[in-house]
Amino acid sequence: METLIEFQQSLIQDIHPDFYRFLYHQLPWDNRMVAIRGLRGAGKTTLLLQHMKFGQPESKRSLYVTADHPWLYTHTLLDTATIWVQNGGTALYIDEVHKYPNWSRELKNIYDGFPKLSVYFTASSALDIYRGESDLSRRVLTFTLPGMSFREYLNLTQGKTLPTVSLEQILEDPAQTASAIKAQIETPLPLFREYLTKGYLPFTHGQSRGHYLTRLLQVIDASISTDLAFIQDYSSTHAVKIKRLMGVIAESAPFEPNISALAQKLQLGRDTVNNFLHHLERACLLNFVNKPTQGVAALQKPDKIYLENTNLSFALRENPDPGTIRETVFLNQLRNAGQRVSLAEKGDFLVADTYTFEVGGRNKSRKQIEGLDQAYVVADDIELGFGKKLPLWLFGFLY
Repeated sequence: METLIEFQQSLIQDIHPDFYRFLYHQLPWDNRMVAIRGLRGAGKTTLLLQHMKFGQPESKRSLYVTADHPWLYTHTLLDTATIWVQNGGTALYIDEVHKYPNWSRELKNIYDGFPKLSVYFTASSALDIYRGESDLSRRVLTFTLPGMSFREYLNLTQGKTLPTVSLEQILEDPAQTASAIKAQIETPLPLFREYLTKGYLPFTHGQSRGHYLTRLLQVIDASISTDLAFIQDYSSTHAVKIKRLMGVIAESAPFEPNISALAQKLQLGRDTVNNFLHHLERACLLNFVNKPTQGVAALQKPDKIYLENTNLSFALRENPDPGTIRETVFLNQLRNAGQRVSLAEKGDFLVADTYTFEVGGRNKSRKQIEGLDQAYVVADDIELGFGKKLPLWLFGFLY
């Protein structure tokens, strides 16, 4: 147990309270079992360690363990929880639980066997926690930590404490809403361009800032070769083909999938390709968008596929198309804020089954959405907006 304590102390000494991901203040930390899923590099580990260091009344009664620590070569998670409770522990933090083979069954046993022990754990976004071997659905509350919003990027890199705005605020008075933010950051557009290129994950701030896209490529590789391979039991050959699939989508996003053509190109079956696409979506590497639909139609192949965030576009492709970047970030920020987004019959996107949005550059007209009542143009390269023409960067303040 001493080796775990030493490992924990070496990590926690570098944890600071100057920046918290938005989810930190939304989590029900008083619940007995909380799970946090998300893309690699989104800040899940830091979030756990911040709560251990600053959110617990007695941090000495909290234990952190990562699921691939050598301690677990000779001990189980259940062993670890038992020893910790016997030594007065009241909280157990488990990082990257998907790397532990019997995670679901042992977490259930820990929950049932130690009613005074709080358990917080992180997992790859590709892991379906509710479909584990044992029934955790009645025991665990699961949350997803996406990458940073433009607002969070500014708070991290500019030392700001900018608040969120609601979709209703943006629609009702975009000029006033944008002006209030602009009073604090002055020039949002250059900062927004930085964010689109290399601002989605928190490691954009720090010593490795100049190597951000290189690290992002490592995140993509690890998500496919390690996380997905472990969770879905991929072979190395399949991992290579999934990376090729990512490359095909990156070159032509927004991508309208032809499953048969993809299957032939990758020398795979149609069902296998379809499964790979859904695995990549669960891993937060792709975003699917469908036409408004009900029932089983929603489970069929997606109508259109985007990369999950714009940073992926810049990492995987030289000079990505500006129009694609605009649509990608709009979809990403709305989805991450919890909004329901589908493809619109007129315009680009339908949000909350009510609002239609056409996304484009500063000179984008209303031609495609003419005659629709609750329809808006979302324009890049404008600072304030007016009426039903809204600045794209402002949607980065939804979460």
